Order: sequence, then C-alpha cells, then structure tokens
Amino acid sequence: MLFLDRKIHNTNFIFIFLTLIAALIFLGKTAAAQEVMSLQKALGKALQDNHEIIAFHNSLASQKEDIGIARSSLMPKITLEERFLRTNNPTYVFMSKLNQGRFTVQDFDIAALNGPSPESDFQTAFSVFQPLLAMQANVGIDMSETAYAAKKEEFFRKQEEIILHVAQNYLMAQMAEEYLKVAEKGVEDAQEHLRIAQVSFNNGLGLYADTLRASTAVTEAEQKLVSARKNLKIAQRSLGILLGLEESVATTPEDIAISLHNLEYYTSRTRERRDIQSMQHHFENARNNLRMNEAAIVPTLGVGSSYQLNDKDMPFGSDGESWQVFALFSWELFDGTKRHHEKQKARYQIEEAREQLEQLMDGAAFQVFESFLGVEEAQKNAELAKAALATAEEGQRLVRIRYENSLSPLVDLLDAQVTLDQARANVLVRKKEQQLATLMLCFESGILFEKLGLDPVTP
Repeated sequence: MLFLDRKIHNTNFIFIFLTLIAALIFLGKTAAAQEVMSLQKALGKALQDNHEIIAFHNSLASQKEDIGIARSSLMPKITLEERFLRTNNPTYVFMSKLNQGRFTVQDFDIAALNGPSPESDFQTAFSVFQPLLAMQANVGIDMSETAYAAKKEEFFRKQEEIILHVAQNYLMAQMAEEYLKVAEKGVEDAQEHLRIAQVSFNNGLGLYADTLRASTAVTEAEQKLVSARKNLKIAQRSLGILLGLEESVATTPEDIAISLHNLEYYTSRTRERRDIQSMQHHFENARNNLRMNEAAIVPTLGVGSSYQLNDKDMPFGSDGESWQVFALFSWELFDGTKRHHEKQKARYQIEEAREQLEQLMDGAAFQVFESFLGVEEAQKNAELAKAALATAEEGQRLVRIRYENSLSPLVDLLDAQVTLDQARANVLVRKKEQQLATLMLCFESGILFEKLGLDPVTP
C-alpha cells in the first residue's frame, strides 16, 4: 500500500512538472508573439508590409504597363502566318497553281479553266508593317504616361493615409495602455477606501453600510480594469494588422513631437498634396482627349513588306515563292460627324476636370483650416484637463482626510474618487486628442511624411 501511494505521488509530481513546463513554453510563445515597436519602426514596417500599400503598388505596376502597350502602336508588326486552302473555285485554282509555279499550257484549256479539279494550297506568309505617321498613337502614349503619373501620386497619397492610420492606432494603443494604468490605480484607491471603511467599522467609528458601498466601488473599479485590459489587447492587435502582422504589437511610451506653425504655413503647402497633384494630371489628360480628337484628322502612313511560300502538299513548303513591298496612306475624310461630337465631349470633360480640381483645392484649404482649429481646441482642452486633474486630486485628498476623521460620509469620498478617475482618464484622452489633431493637420496639408521624417516607397 505504501509503494502504491509513492507511485501515485510520483505520477502526480511528474504530471505537475510537465504541466508547468508546458505552461512556461506557452507563456514564452505568447510573449514572443507580441513585439514591442517604436513609432518609427512601426511606420517603416507598415510601408513595407501593409496589405493595402502592397496591393496599390501592384495596381501602379499594372498601370505602368499601359505605357508599353501604347508605345507598341508605333513599333513594327511582324507576322508569320500559315494557311491551307482546298477548292475547285476556278479563280482560286488558277491562282494557286500560278503561285506554286505549276501552271502549264494545258491549264489554259477552256474546260480546265471553267471546271477545274480540286486543288490544295499551303500558304506561308512572313510580313512586316511599320507605321510612319500615327498622331493618335503619339497622343495615346502621352495620355498613358500622364495617367501613370496620376496613379503614382495616388499611390503616394495612399501611403500617407496608411501612415496616418498607423500613427493614430499607435496613439490609441498607447492611450489604452495608459488607461490600463489609470484603471489599476483606480482599483488600488478603491481597495484603500474599503480598508479605511473596514478599519472605521471595526473601531466603532463607521457604519457597516459604508463597507458595503466601498466593496461595491472595488467591484466597479475591477470591472473597469477588465474592460481596459480588453481594449488594450484590441488596440495592439489592430495595430499589428495594419503592419501586415498576424500578432499584436506593443507600443513604447514615446510621444509624437511635431512642431506647429501658423495657419498660412499649412494652407500654402496644400498645393503639394498628392491627391491634388494627381487631379492636375487628370485635368491634363482631359485636355489630351481633345488632342486625340484633333489628331484623328491627320492621315496615317505606313510601309510594309511580305514574303510568301506556296506548296501543294505540305505546310511551309516552297513549290513557289513571291514577295511584296507596299506603302499605306489612309485619310478618313468624313466620319458622319463622329469627330465633331467627340470634340464637344472632350471640351465638356475639360471643364468638368477643371471644376473638380478647383473643388479639391478649395476643400483642401478648408480641411486645413478646420484641422488647425482642431489643434488649437485640443491644446486648450489638454491644459484644462490638467488643471481639472490637479483640482480633483486635491479634492479627493481633502475629502479622504475628512472621512478618516469622521467629518464626511463615505459617499462623499466615493464621489470624489469617481471625479478623480474621470479627470485622470480625461487627461489621457485630451493629450492623445492633441497629438491626433496635429497628425491630421499634417495629413490635410500634405506634409505628414516630412514631419514624421519618413520617405515614401517609390515605385
């Protein structure tokens, strides 16, 4: 029986030991899964691995291929073609024998000409054509290059959007972590109030109801702590997704320090915004549409040649051979008023693009104005929040002293604690709001990369 007890004891020990090892391995993996990143590292990681940026980069590369497609219109066309023909059509039979070099005097017989036997013809043709004058193709190249330039500016703007989102999420993760500390401090304060209430009750100086109220306050503070932990995990996971990672990313306590200027400085920089630059390229292409229409009036010119083999029995055979050299001149003199309506359409599109560009520039100026006022508001609110926190801390200290000396009820202390907790949280929120407003101002004025010390990904 003693041996059996020892065996069971050893088995339990081994089980507990293995469980501890497994727990340590799991905790090690969990800790390793969460990488701590500075803001600059996170921004650089986003530029490299963010899925939207990678997708847009491929879209831009696709757009660039349109330039090569347009240029190919001016390149020589080389064609190798093999055909097979079997017919008893008098004309084609006559032509096939002639091309194959098999035509004889007997083929002039009237009966043979009018009712020939079926003949086969394998035709091999190698041809080259080179456009010499194609104005519409030249305009098409300009349009494809301009469209690519517009897309490239949109790509840079997309990078700015992603960087803004990453910086915003980074700040929110920082705030969630700081709010967790506030929640932990709130639990500590609530537990201290419960201790004071219990001491007062045990000494016959307080009421049992006060201990119950204090205990409820501890429970509420713990609930806030649970929510704060959840919010922190969500914020860190959201940041990781933006960086193209499968795991969460923890932040460092660094602040975003961006120097501020006057409103005129930011307004004057709006013309450098990437979306405005892109719209200017679109406006240029609207005018190119008119050029395309006008180029249709110009005739096209090209030269070409071909070398042909004909054989009766096999592909690529050479019973007969021939060659051609030719020039092509084409001029569409009347197209049923199509060009006229296309020209009118192009002019309307130019005016449409002009108004869209003006609207975008006016909108950018307003967004900068609004963001600048938002920064001023956030600065003032942050200062007021700090002042409110100092007042709340002093008020809670005084009420606590009065309660300890039985001069105030517990409810006054709990109310003062609630006010203090709100003031602490408000300081965090206002501080981050100020940083977020500054980031938004830089984004709206098109200088976010410059202020964050980043270089965009170039295609």
